Amino acid sequence: MKRILKKLNQLLFRRFSIPEVEAHCDAPCGVYDPASARIAAEAVLQLTQKILDLKPPASNDVAAQHAYFNTLTRYITIKEQQAEIAKKEILILWTDYFKADHLKEFPNLHELVWKATKLCSAVKREVSIQHAQELLDVIRQIHDIFWKTKGREVPWYLAS
Repeated sequence: MKRILKKLNQLLFRRFSIPEVEAHCDAPCGVYDPASARIAAEAVLQLTQKILDLKPPASNDVAAQHAYFNTLTRYITIKEQQAEIAKKEILILWTDYFKADHLKEFPNLHELVWKATKLCSAVKREVSIQHAQELLDVIRQIHDIFWKTKGREVPWYLAS
């Protein structure tokens, strides 16, 4: 069966002229948007604040301690998941959308992406409002560059 399909394929290619095509992106350009990285980074910032605001209960209240550790564990888990989502979304933009021409036009783009992905790792390792805010700030810069490459002005906004 495989040989028959291969021969059929060869016959079709010989019989019909098929033009070579190129694409700027790995997928249609309309699917890329830095908003998903912003949403994830904003969640990291909010969860970091929630972790810092969480007060441990009295040491003799076992039920309250269990509830505290359950809540703390959930906040940490979700914060790490959101940091990983932000990193993934930034890397998708970097590897699938941004091209060499963008680097020529925005020479700091490589540094911004590198910094953003390193900050995603940092906010998973630690509980730092400063680094969570820096992550959001760097993603804003990537957002601005992304939309400039499309010739559009899309406002930056936060959900909270």
